[in-house]
Amino acid sequence: MRRLARHFPAVVVTGARQTGKTTLLTRLFPDYNYVSLDLPAEAQLAEEDPQTFLIRHPAPLLVDEVQYAPKLFRHLKVEIDRNREAGGRYILTGSQKFALMREISDSLAGRCGVLELEALSINELGSAFAERESKDGIAEILVRGFMPQLWKDPELPPADFFRGYQATYLERDVRQILNVTSLRDFDRFMRAAAIRSGQLLNKTELGKEVGISHKTIDQWLSVLQATNQITLLEPYYQNIGKRLAKSPKLYFNDVGLLCFLLGLNKAVVSQNYFIGAIWETFVFGELRKFIGIESPEASLWFYRDQSREVDFVIERNGELTLAESKWKELPALRDVRQALATQPLLRNARLPVMVFCRTRQSHPIGPQAMAINSFRLREHL
Repeated sequence: MRRLARHFPAVVVTGARQTGKTTLLTRLFPDYNYVSLDLPAEAQLAEEDPQTFLIRHPAPLLVDEVQYAPKLFRHLKVEIDRNREAGGRYILTGSQKFALMREISDSLAGRCGVLELEALSINELGSAFAERESKDGIAEILVRGFMPQLWKDPELPPADFFRGYQATYLERDVRQILNVTSLRDFDRFMRAAAIRSGQLLNKTELGKEVGISHKTIDQWLSVLQATNQITLLEPYYQNIGKRLAKSPKLYFNDVGLLCFLLGLNKAVVSQNYFIGAIWETFVFGELRKFIGIESPEASLWFYRDQSREVDFVIERNGELTLAESKWKELPALRDVRQALATQPLLRNARLPVMVFCRTRQSHPIGPQAMAINSFRLREHL
């Protein structure tokens, strides 16, 4: 954030609700004027009279949930162009990624840096994670997820938090982006999508289960993506064109929200039918956060052909690392059979194949594979 604020007149931070955007930015820039467009009166002024809004709230300015006033962007462009060399005059946040990027490309292209804030990672939690996991176990971690408020207030029951979170999300974000006639239908859609986290996306099957059209499925999936609730992981092919034509895998971004939508608490989650997909969703989240923060030059994919599937393909510096996710403490060679068979087929795929699992101590699985403690996966990437 500080680096971008030195080089760009504006910086835009996207991310799901409750990931800590406002807390981060008000602490980084305590001397900035602050206004939230979650307040209807401020949003109305910014949309209907942007010039007066900017006079009332002069730079340096932090504007929260800026997507509620699209017309403000054109006036920000005018203000920025009066002094293009002054960095960090406007810090903008929003929880609706696609709407923000559209306005940026229309009005602020070349004038702003863009970052996406994920929920907390294990690395960020540090000793707090180790203490919680040691005290309450892995099941509690999965059900709690990684939203900052649930770690700031360790006594807050996850179900209470996510019940309110989902209600706010449906009322604020979904209603604004789509004219959804029944939020109950969208709730059913979210729960049906949760059942498919970690699976190949089949829009036809999903539409039939919820009782909505293929076009509506496309729209509603876009809403979940735009509001940073899900990520679609694309398949890896050495022929780049094929990557664009094949179905992606769907993952929820926060494993705690996933468990809530599946109706699971810590007493039952580890024995549930979905535990493999839940664990894979957790591992994917840690990989995604690692790449986004510490290795932005890397890319993350999955691999699938007629006879083989590999959960994750990490592409970095021209090399490929194959990785599997297993809800096991002691994985065996049979758990990496498909990955090992795939490795010779891919140019620049290196050994060992990694298995992200529950082992306490990372260790070899034969000569060509490695069991990795998923809570310390950064040490091996």
